[in-house]
Amino acid sequence: RLKVSSTQLLYQSSLYQSAVLLITGPFVDKLLTKKDVFAFEYTFEVVVFILMSCGIAVSVNFSTFLVIGTTSPVTYQVLGHLKTCLILSFGYVLLKDPFTLRNLAGILIAIFGMGLYSFFSVSESRKKTEGATLPVNTQVRTFPDTLVSESGMAYDKVLTGVCPCR
Repeated sequence: RLKVSSTQLLYQSSLYQSAVLLITGPFVDKLLTKKDVFAFEYTFEVVVFILMSCGIAVSVNFSTFLVIGTTSPVTYQVLGHLKTCLILSFGYVLLKDPFTLRNLAGILIAIFGMGLYSFFSVSESRKKTEGATLPVNTQVRTFPDTLVSESGMAYDKVLTGVCPCR
């Protein structure tokens, strides 16, 4: 309706979002954790990790807008479930965090749902492309050896010149 891309929307709203977070963040943090953000001792390593976290958050937001702008919100939700499955799997592989039966069942159900979504999405797009193809004309058109124009001039098809005959 407004002819604004997802990237333009992100660009226009990011300054306002960061200002609101900068102002309200410390108060909400103190309310939830009972600790003051400004009383923490910020070392160089902590600042580097905070900046890395901010960079990753910006990348996640940007990729979110790109995915939704390119595909659909449903596809974004499916990718979100895939991300959750990958986080749980990497937690198991890298951190040796044990799977519970609930985690395993959730991952299997999510993968099954992603497979069904992919199957129906691909089959629907194939139906759309098959219905959009133009019919092929298999009739062979034949032309006479001599064509006559509106002015009465005759053109020879073979010589592509003017034929003196009429």
